[in-house]
Amino acid sequence: MTNQYPIPVVVNGAAGKMGREVIKAVAGASDMTLLGAIDHNPELLDKDAGEIAGCGTLEVPITNQFEPMLAMAAQERQLGVMVDFTHPSTVYDSVRSAIAYGVRPVVGTTGMSTQQIQELAEFAEKASTGCLIIPNFSIGMVLLQQAAVQASKYFDHVEIIELHHNQKADAPSGTAVQTAKLLAELGKSYNPPLVKEEEKLAGARGSLAEEGIRIHSVRLPGLIAHQEVIFGAPGQVYTLRHDTSDRACYMPGVLLAIRQVTQLKSLVYGLEKIL
Repeated sequence: MTNQYPIPVVVNGAAGKMGREVIKAVAGASDMTLLGAIDHNPELLDKDAGEIAGCGTLEVPITNQFEPMLAMAAQERQLGVMVDFTHPSTVYDSVRSAIAYGVRPVVGTTGMSTQQIQELAEFAEKASTGCLIIPNFSIGMVLLQQAAVQASKYFDHVEIIELHHNQKADAPSGTAVQTAKLLAELGKSYNPPLVKEEEKLAGARGSLAEEGIRIHSVRLPGLIAHQEVIFGAPGQVYTLRHDTSDRACYMPGVLLAIRQVTQLKSLVYGLEKIL
C-alpha cells in the first residue's frame, strides 16, 4: 500500500544554484513536502525558500540551524530525506550527522575521498539507514557511461575531458572520476606508452586515474557541466559527449533518488544503481 504521508525533504545548500532547482522540483512533486531549507548565506536567512528559488511563497524560511532541522525531520511520520548540494569541505560531516539522526541523505556534492565514502558506508550499514551518493543525477550521463563501458571492450586508448563552470570547487569532477573507475573495473589497462613522455608544464597531460586513464579538467564561466570520453585506435576516433544546458535536467534523477533512498538500509553510490 502506498504511504499516505508525503516525504519530508530538507535541502542543505538551499540558496545555491542546484539547491534552488531542488526546491522547485520538490515543491512541484505531489508525494513530497519541503520541510526545511538550510543555507549559511547571511543575506538570505529567514527569507522564503520558494521566493529565493523563484517558485512562489512556500512558507519555509531559509535557516542556518542544521542540527535542529535534522532533529525536526527525524520526528516526521514519514522518513525524512536530506538533499545535499553544498561544498566538499563540509559534506562529510553533514552526511554523517544526517545518518546519526536517521535522516536519509541524497548527496550531489562531490569531492569526498574514497576513505570518507567508505566510512560513511560503514556508518550507514550500522545504522541501517539508506544513503545515496550520486556524482551526476543526469540520466543522459548514465547512458554515456554505459556506452563508454561497451566501447572500452574494443579500444585500448581512452582519455576523459570534463568541463565545468569556474565556481566548481573540486577537480576532476566526481562524474569524471566515476567514469574512469567504471572503465578501470573492467580488468584492463589503457594507454600503453609508445614513447617516454615529458611534461614541459606540470599537469599538461592531465591527472592520472586508475589503469592509465587520463582526466583533463576545464573551468570557465559560461559552462555548466560537460564531459567527453574519447577513444582512439589506428585510423579512428570515437567520441562520447554529454552536455548540460539547464540544471533542470538533473531533477528527475534527484526526485527518483529521494523516493528510492527511503527504501534503502545502506549506502549506494551512483544513479545507475537505482534506475
